[in-house]
Amino acid sequence: MEYDDFINEVATRAKVSTDQAATLTSATLETLADRISAGQAEDLAYQLPDGLDNHLRKPPPHRRQEHAQSYGLDEFVRRVADSPAVDRALAGAGVRAVLTTLREAVSRDEFNDAVAQLPKEFRQVIEPVGADSRRRSG
Repeated sequence: MEYDDFINEVATRAKVSTDQAATLTSATLETLADRISAGQAEDLAYQLPDGLDNHLRKPPPHRRQEHAQSYGLDEFVRRVADSPAVDRALAGAGVRAVLTTLREAVSRDEFNDAVAQLPKEFRQVIEPVGADSRRRSG
């Protein structure tokens, strides 16, 4: 999946502009990098296109930590909403859209490994496979 395809999918799912989708994507991926292990974040980043991978590899310096932080979905969404330029009202839909699109952009095993590091409540916000009839292969 290319950068523009990823952002367009997020925009469609979250019902936002592509500019808003790009902002929500960067905030969500940076927050995810805080929430999962550095090794897992790197594994995901390796499978993402240029422009998306760096959000998992290089979280802002004030957020860079050696180990994953432990918090639930509500706190995750709050942290995304607190990111600069993110419309707070769109954070929940943005997180859902980005995580669902991430599932399509990386291998199933890599995505499952990342989600395994998150509380079960995260699985509830990711759209089921096949829920979107527009899904494309490859």
